[in-house]
Amino acid sequence: MYPRREFIKKGTIALAGLTMLPYVTADSKEKEKVMTISGPMDADAMGFTLTHEHVLADFIGAEKYSKDRYDANDVYKTALPRLVELKNTGCKTFVDCSPAYLGRDVILLKKLADASGLNIITNTGYYGAVQEKFLPRHVYTETAEQLAARWTKEFHEGIEGTGIKPGFIKTSTDIAPLTVAQRKIITAAALTHQATGLTMLVHTGNGAAANEQVKILKDVGVDPSARVWTHSQNEPDMKYHIEAAQQNCWVAFDGVSPESVDSNVGYLQRMKSEKLLERVLVSQDSGWYNVGEPSGGDFKPYTTIANLLIPKLKENGFTPHELDLLFKKNPAEAFAIKVRLKKG
Repeated sequence: MYPRREFIKKGTIALAGLTMLPYVTADSKEKEKVMTISGPMDADAMGFTLTHEHVLADFIGAEKYSKDRYDANDVYKTALPRLVELKNTGCKTFVDCSPAYLGRDVILLKKLADASGLNIITNTGYYGAVQEKFLPRHVYTETAEQLAARWTKEFHEGIEGTGIKPGFIKTSTDIAPLTVAQRKIITAAALTHQATGLTMLVHTGNGAAANEQVKILKDVGVDPSARVWTHSQNEPDMKYHIEAAQQNCWVAFDGVSPESVDSNVGYLQRMKSEKLLERVLVSQDSGWYNVGEPSGGDFKPYTTIANLLIPKLKENGFTPHELDLLFKKNPAEAFAIKVRLKKG
């Protein structure tokens, strides 16, 4: 659609013309914003934030995916009590990580945001893991620049004609080495970041795949701080977590469950000992209404962090300042809309 340099130039010009959302760089003094389902919001107003959760998921695959496969009203009735329960724990912002072709329904999310009082953030991008089951066919025929143009258009004009805009880019890969299509969507995400300032959340198979992603970002000219390594707990060797954080990547331990509380305390203790907590995000990857299962299946609550992890962290010496860092300051910094370019 555009040569890469021309695509970036056009995206930058288009963003500079927006009056509702300041276009900022990492060095800008403008007030930083995040984009919620309901519009832009000051990043420092996010409050306690869960950075990786789900309301709805459909694992049928991209070629069979359709919103006709579920009753949105039934999803709403199932999810709303869980979200209200979460809101009552003190959570203010909920990041929904279900991407296109895997359960993204922004009208449903807007209705749930209005009813629950939570700030909800949705995404653009495509999911390349699980052997590319959730990638639409056009990924294989379009260039990275063309894919980036699709995602950038959602940021400028809204998703699927709704006017609702994404607040981050969600992609994913399997373990290294990445496939051609997976490398393409990571490149497209980097180009979209350059044109919009949206942060990339990348579901990642292992540490070697995370390193390969960083190399792609740097080759495109994007700083590693623009990427969140989602599901970093899937890599058992913490040297990868430490190296990623030292490069200013966001390292997300986002699989907290009742069964994994102790292991997550261990991850966070190690990152604390390395003085790297300022690069860490924590969430649950919980929910969700599972399309195809009776009544949506086993909808897991969103309250494990509030009810189990935080008390355990306090028992292990985590201070109020450190908890605010993990659940307030770091999410605000990670999701702030600003272009993060590679230095030098």
